[in-house]
Amino acid sequence: MNHLVFHLTGKPIEVLSLQPLHLPPLNEGEVRLRLLAAPINPADLNTIEGTYGVKLALPATPGIEGVGKVIESRDPLFAPGDHAIFLRRSSTWATHAQVAGSSLFKLPVALDPLQAAMLKVNPATAWRLLTGFQQPLPGEWIVQNASNSGVGRCVIQLAVTLGIRTMNLVRRAELADELLKLGADQVVTDDDEGLSLAKGILGTERARLAFNAVGGDSALRLMNLLDEGGIHITYGAMGRRPLTVPNGLLIFKDLQFRGLWVSRWIENAPPVEVASVYGFLATEVAAGRLVQPVDSTFALEDFTEALSRSIESGRDGKVLFDLRS
Repeated sequence: MNHLVFHLTGKPIEVLSLQPLHLPPLNEGEVRLRLLAAPINPADLNTIEGTYGVKLALPATPGIEGVGKVIESRDPLFAPGDHAIFLRRSSTWATHAQVAGSSLFKLPVALDPLQAAMLKVNPATAWRLLTGFQQPLPGEWIVQNASNSGVGRCVIQLAVTLGIRTMNLVRRAELADELLKLGADQVVTDDDEGLSLAKGILGTERARLAFNAVGGDSALRLMNLLDEGGIHITYGAMGRRPLTVPNGLLIFKDLQFRGLWVSRWIENAPPVEVASVYGFLATEVAAGRLVQPVDSTFALEDFTEALSRSIESGRDGKVLFDLRS
């Protein structure tokens, strides 16, 4: 048993090391799992760097997402052989993990482990964006930036299932064909020309919801595509620029501004609601209606190569640790 560990914050490739993992005997209500796969998320890298909103007690093992196979259980809801995802931070950059059964979600259907490992964050964030604030009716519009991101792609696919139309802003025009094939209704560039084009396409219609993962001028463009009383939801800050809200948009359009952190929803929502959402998302993945691209996979001992690839431009999807061997 091994895990990746950092004793101080800094550049992940410099502060992480592979070390033996020693787990204590199971307590009542705990489950031990053999990890099958775990992705490298920006939040993981930010946590190691010490720039994320949550600070871990050090030394720590990263990993906010992953899927494992139960090998031992003292929770009556889990049995050896079950596959489960981790709903709470569980140090998944490891060959094994031991957690309370209450922090797991048992997968109700058989899923590809790589897709299952990415189920917790992006799909649930997309679902909450589409349904957790004000669910548009079939045929109505939502607008989003960073549309080719992991969350953006999930939004497009889930919107197809819900019958909601999507106006998608992207930095590069060459991304349009790929997103249109995924189910996007419209794709425009995230600039003033794209904003003008989007307004022309919408005509007298405007979006009820806007999903912002960038900030700055991009967030402002979303505001200008919202209907009166529309809700502007920020779930990321890729552009590292704050939101600047013109007075007129507040006074004359009465826009609402909200934030979403899916981890907080998991912690605060009734367990039956969380289970219902993840059960639905797992079914969508199993049916092939919700797919996240995988760029590459690495063994845990090849973590330096995995980390380097995860921050390279031109990736086509997530980088994951494949822990099945």
